[in-house]
This record gives sequence, C-alpha cells and structure tokens, in this order.
Amino acid sequence: MEFLDPKIWSGSVYGGSGWTGSQAGDAAVIEPATGKEIGRAGIAGPADIATAAGQAARAQRAWAAASFEERAAVLRRAGRLFEDHAADIQYWLVRESGSIPGKAAFETHVAAQECYEAAALASQPPGEILPTAKQRLSLARRVPVGVVGVIAPFNAPLILGIRSVAPALALGNAVVFKPDPRTAVCGGVAIARVFEEAGLPAGLLHMLPGGVDAGEALVTDPRVRVVSFTGSTAAGRKVGELAARHLKRVHLELGGNSALIVLDDADVDLAVSAGAWGSFFHQGQICMTAGRHLVHASVKDEYVERLAAKADHMPVGDPATEQVALGPLIDRRQRDKVHALVTGSLDSGARLAAGGTYEELFYRPTVLTDLTTSAPAYAEEVFGPVAPVMPFSSLEEAASLAGDSEYGLSLGILTRDAMKGLALADLIPTGIVHINDQTVDDEAVAPFGGVGSSGTGSRFGGTRANIEAFTDTQWVTMQGDIARYPF
Repeated sequence: MEFLDPKIWSGSVYGGSGWTGSQAGDAAVIEPATGKEIGRAGIAGPADIATAAGQAARAQRAWAAASFEERAAVLRRAGRLFEDHAADIQYWLVRESGSIPGKAAFETHVAAQECYEAAALASQPPGEILPTAKQRLSLARRVPVGVVGVIAPFNAPLILGIRSVAPALALGNAVVFKPDPRTAVCGGVAIARVFEEAGLPAGLLHMLPGGVDAGEALVTDPRVRVVSFTGSTAAGRKVGELAARHLKRVHLELGGNSALIVLDDADVDLAVSAGAWGSFFHQGQICMTAGRHLVHASVKDEYVERLAAKADHMPVGDPATEQVALGPLIDRRQRDKVHALVTGSLDSGARLAAGGTYEELFYRPTVLTDLTTSAPAYAEEVFGPVAPVMPFSSLEEAASLAGDSEYGLSLGILTRDAMKGLALADLIPTGIVHINDQTVDDEAVAPFGGVGSSGTGSRFGGTRANIEAFTDTQWVTMQGDIARYPF
C-alpha cells in the first residue's frame, strides 16, 4: 500500500481517532500541469472545525502531562517517516503543487528537520527561578497554550504546515490544522499520515482542508487559543482583526516584495545566477521571492542582458514528465493576476527583456527593465516568475529604494565586501538578511518572519521563537506554610 493511498483519504478529513467523512463534502484534487482530477479530498466546514476543536481540547491535557521523552519520541519517529516516505510525498508535491522534483525534495528534507528540531524542544528547560522578597520559591514557567490553530497556504505546503504543527505538538499542545484545499494531499494528508504512523495519541492532530468559512471558524473558536497563519497580507489582516476581537494570540507570516541588491563590485555571473534562482524558483510562488532587483547603474545593462538570456533558455513544462526549471502556476486565477501585473507595467512604460507570455498555466520567466517605482510588477507582490530590474547610483539610493515598500521579509545583498553589505543592511527594515545570497532560504533552526506588511516578527524556527509562539508564561510561587494576613 502506498503511504498516501487515495483509498485512505479520498473524500475524508483526519480528526479524532482517524479518517472520517467531512460534513461539508469533498472536492477534486487537480493537477495544475494537466488540469486533470487526480483524486478527491474531504473539505471541512465550520461544524467540522467545532468538532475537531472540542476533541483536541479534551485530548490535550493528557498529552501535556506526558513525559518529554514520550513527546520527543513521536516527533523523532515523524522525522524518520518523512525520510522513509519521501518519494511518495514528493510525487504528490510534483503533481498537486506543480513543484519541480528538486523543490519537492527540499520540502521533505525540511519537514524531517522540523520534526527533529521539534523533538529537541520537548526537553528544553521550561522556565527560570525568579528573585522574590518573600520567604518562598518564585518561578516563571512555560506551559502549553492548549489548542493551536494552524492555517497554511499552497506554495510550499509541506514546509509551511509542518513548521507550526511539529513544534506545537512537541510543546504539549493539540493542533487543528487547515491546509489550503488546492494542496490538501501533499500539504495536509502527508502530515496527518506521518503522525498517524508515528503513534501520536488520538485526538491531538486534526487535518481539515477548507475554505474561508472553515478558517473563520478556526480563528473564532474559543478553544483555539493561538493561531499560526501563513498566507497573503490581505488575508492576514482579516485573520489578525478577527483574532484581536476574540483576544487571542496570532502569528502572521505574510507576503513580501523582497529586494536583491547587486553592488558594483559583485561578480555579475554569480549575481545573475542568484537573481534567477531568487525570482524564478517554484515559478516565483514564494513569499521570499526576489521581487525587486536593485542593480548598480554601472552593471545594470549587463545584468539585464545576462538575466534575460538565462530566462529565455530556462525550460518550462510539466515537472512530472519533463526535466524543467519551472512548472505550472497553481491555477488560472494566479496566472491572470501575474499577467495583469506584467502587462500593466508594460503599459506604464516598462520594457520587456524576456518572457511575458504563457501557455495554459506555464508562465515564462520574465525580466522587466526601464520601470518606474509605481509600475505594478515592481510596487506589488507578483507571486510569479517576474524579475523587475531597477538601477541605483549610490548606497544611499539603494537603501532608499529597498526600504520604500510596505513589506519587510527578506533581503539579499551581493558584493565582494561582506562588511559593506552588512552596513547597508542596517539601513533597511527587514526580518531576514542574506549577504552574498539571494532572498529565498529557510532552515528549521533559524527564526523566520518579517516586519511591516510581511508579518508580526520572527516566530517560527529555532528554540526561542517556537517556545514563545506556542506556550504561555505562568508565574508560580510556593511556600511551606499558609501566609498570615491582617484580616
């Protein structure tokens, strides 16, 4: 039996003690490269969310009381299962999300690492001893929040789900997890199956693909105390507003329009390679994508020429049947949005150096130049394989251009002088900085997050960020006798 056998999940959601039919019905699993239906998955509605939250709350207390060794063992087994079943999971990442095989392999590798790092969280010191003016023991300890809601998108579905699910479980919480229904299998079923096989006790993880109504139900359910949301800035604002009205903590990892700065001393060949990867990897459907190439005026023309030549020679096609650099965009709506931003930029005076065309969902890698800062493909997040190139003449101008955005997720600076690059980075608001690398990177051991419209700060990855995200601080005092008071 395949690990992701459709017989297990067809028309079903995962919750409670196993797979059940969803109360909201099911939907087709569509392969974007071909438009074919390759399965059916259950779709959750508000009633499913309520049932899951109730079961999760009941199961969580025993899990929080379990030893750290028990929780760590489950997470370690989950990591091994991601490795053991990588080929099966990668198959679905390629077919369902349009990933090229290398990107799919990266996702399964990171998923395993997220579980291994989460296993180590279970045995971290839970708090600290505090000074106190009284004759007593005073301490601050971290305790599980209870039930964590996780909402993940379609673009890197496995990574963006597991990076919240794994640490939340390791720290003693239960999880209600809503993956994007467009990637319900590779971004949802894969995680549910891993933890089912890893021996996670019943009721602790609920995987319910769903739409806006399910997401709203998850955010507002009183038993869900923390929400971890990854998605667009527009959707994140709504999630944040809704969570605030219900007085619950929400972690938002949102959009980006990240700058890649190429200084005049950079190796142009290496810069073009980094720039192409930063803008075209996974068809540009990554929040950290290099959305703005800021290139010193002295090398700008050469950079554009070489980047355009590279784009023209990159193969685009079905990653399940061909060796390609780019696969399909996720759906027609996303393709039409990308193309509208490109054509709007051309209408405003930009010059097309490469690409700008598509067949079905296969969009050619695109290079734009001679733009203004108000050109749509430069000023907005494209979420497609588009590289707008803007020249600058001084470090001050580069910093001004890079910082002139509502977003602040990732920043790449390419230069032979790393210290100059770091000094430049100090002038630009951003959550992530890569000196002599492009903007797309993620590791389980590193805190990840942006500022401004890119989110609410680093909150995934690494020991401290994960503990702060998925636990509460509790003050505890103890003394030998009951205290005496004047009345």
